[in-house]
Amino acid sequence: MAVSENREAFIPFTRSDIIKLCLEDGQLDEADVKKFQDFCQILIAYYHFRFHKTLEVIKDNYVPFNPNAEIQPITPPTFEQYDDMELKVVEAFGHIVERANYIVLPESILKRALATKSLIELKTKVNFEDFDRLICYYRGDSYKKILLKKFFFWQEEKTVDIFERIVLLVKFKEAAYFRAKKDNIQELKFIPGKMYVYFYKNIPKLDVDLIFPNVKTSMTWKDRLLFGIPAIGAAIPLLLRTLPNLLLLVAAILLVLNVTFWVESLNVEFEKVRNFMPVLVAALSLAIALGGFAFTQYNNYKNKKIKFQKIVTDTLFFKNLGNNHSVFQMFLELAEEEECKEIILAYYHLLTSPTALTPQQLDSRIETWMDNKLGTKINFDIQGPLSNLEDIRGQVIQNSETTDNVPEIPLLAYDRQGACHVLPLDDAKAVIDYVWDNAFRYNGIIL
Repeated sequence: MAVSENREAFIPFTRSDIIKLCLEDGQLDEADVKKFQDFCQILIAYYHFRFHKTLEVIKDNYVPFNPNAEIQPITPPTFEQYDDMELKVVEAFGHIVERANYIVLPESILKRALATKSLIELKTKVNFEDFDRLICYYRGDSYKKILLKKFFFWQEEKTVDIFERIVLLVKFKEAAYFRAKKDNIQELKFIPGKMYVYFYKNIPKLDVDLIFPNVKTSMTWKDRLLFGIPAIGAAIPLLLRTLPNLLLLVAAILLVLNVTFWVESLNVEFEKVRNFMPVLVAALSLAIALGGFAFTQYNNYKNKKIKFQKIVTDTLFFKNLGNNHSVFQMFLELAEEEECKEIILAYYHLLTSPTALTPQQLDSRIETWMDNKLGTKINFDIQGPLSNLEDIRGQVIQNSETTDNVPEIPLLAYDRQGACHVLPLDDAKAVIDYVWDNAFRYNGIIL
C-alpha cells in the first residue's frame, strides 16, 4: 500500500462521508441536523449546476481539437476563433484540475525522467518542440513497494516513488511543422494540430516520460551489448565458412580491374578466377549466407523492439483511467466534489466553533479534526472555501419585507480583527436557496 510522504489538499473521502462525519460529531442539536443537511443538499446542487457550465464551455471549444471527434462544426472557426477556442479549453481545464487539488508537475521531474530509468529498462526521448501546449498535473507523491520478476523464479522487492494520479494535456503543432521536419504524416501516432488528454494512475515518477504520445524508445547500452555480442559470435564462424568464396569473389574483381599482382597474394587458383561459373556460384553462396544472417539479425532486432513496445503498452494499459473528452468529464466531477467538501468543512467548523476563528486558526482546526476523526493528515486549502463562502450572496427575507428593500449578504464576512463569521443555518439556507433560485443570473461564469 502506498504511504503518503507529503501532505496534500486532497480530501480522500466522499462528500456524503464528510457530511455524515459532521452530523455524527455531536456539535449540532437535533433541530439543526436537518437544516444542515438541507443546506448541504442545495449547496451541492448549485455547484453541480455551475460546474456543468464549465463542462459546456470545454465541450463547445474542444470540437476542432478532438482527435476522436465524430461531429464537425457547421462553420469552421477562423484563425482568431481557433486560437481563442484553444485558450478557453486550456484555461478551463487548468482551472478545474487545480480545483480538484492537483499540483503542477515541475519541469525538472520531466527532464529527470528522460535521463533516468525506473521500472522499464528503456532509453526514451520526447521532443517537446512538437507541442504548442503542455499541461501536466499530479496528485499523490508517494512510495510503493513492488515485486520485480528477475531470472526464473527470483523476485526482487523494490521501493518506487510514484504519482498516484497524473494527467497530461498536450496540443500538437500543425502538420506544416512536421512536414518541415521531413516526418511522414501518415506514420505519426498522433494527428497534428489536435489536443490529447491522458489520465493515469500509479505511474513511477521516473517513468513519466512514457505517457507522452510522441515518446520514442530505444535499447539501452546493456540491451545493445546483449543483442550485439551474440550476433558477433554468430558472424565469426559464418565468415570463416564463407572466406574461400569471399576471396574468390575479390580475386575476380581484382582480375577485372587488371590488378593481377594482388590476385597472386590472395593465394587463389587462376583457373577458378578465370572461370565464370565458380565465381558466380561463390557470389550466390556468399549472398545467400550473408543475406540469411542479416535477415535473422534484423528479425531478432524487430522482435526485441516489439517486446519493448509490448512492455510499455501493458504498463500503461492497466493504469489508464481516461483519454481525451472523458478526462474533462472526470475532472469536472472531481473538482465539484473537492469544492463542496471544502466549503462544507469550512462552514461547519465556523458554525460550531465556540469562539471566532481567523483563517489560520480555522485551517488548523480542520486539519486537526480530520486527523483525530479519520487519521488523515491533509494540507487544507483554506483560501478557496473562504472565498467561495464570501462570494455566495443572497437575500434573507423576513415575513414583512419585500425583495426590493433587502440587500444581498454573503455567507461569510470578516470582523475588524480578521476573524471569520458565517450566517446561522436558517439564514444560510435562505441565502443559498436565493442563489439557487437565481442561478441563471450567473450564466457564463467559469468556476
